[in-house]
Amino acid sequence: MRSALLLCASLAGSAQAQRLTATEAGVGAAALAARRGFFGAELGLARRPGGQARLALAGAGGSSEGRAGVRLEAGAQFLVNPAARSGASLYGGLGVAFLGARGARGAGYLTLVLGVESAAGRASGWYGELGLGGGLRVAAGRRWRRFPA
Repeated sequence: MRSALLLCASLAGSAQAQRLTATEAGVGAAALAARRGFFGAELGLARRPGGQARLALAGAGGSSEGRAGVRLEAGAQFLVNPAARSGASLYGGLGVAFLGARGARGAGYLTLVLGVESAAGRASGWYGELGLGGGLRVAAGRRWRRFPA
């Protein structure tokens, strides 16, 4: 009986260890090809609560039709291999975005994103994304991850 309890406790501990939580920060560049285009520098924050989920926020400042513009995005993503220590991992997600520019009316959009990132289980790596939402969005940059001790 005691052995069975110890075995169950060790299996539960190893299952919890596989639920890799992380806090992420990123910097990159983003461009939106649409009737009202946009390009600029992007900053992002994300939280991986465990498993294959990531909740992400991104903000980009730049130019939209020659005017100062901003694009804000929030989404939920699914990571195919969140513990990968090497190679590239795919992810996809859904969310919402807002695009606004000085002197122009802002607009909100539903978004769809498909991305690839390097070594999702390591402290840093590059990423690249393609997305839809107000046009075709392309983004690339670098992410830094902080895992609990």
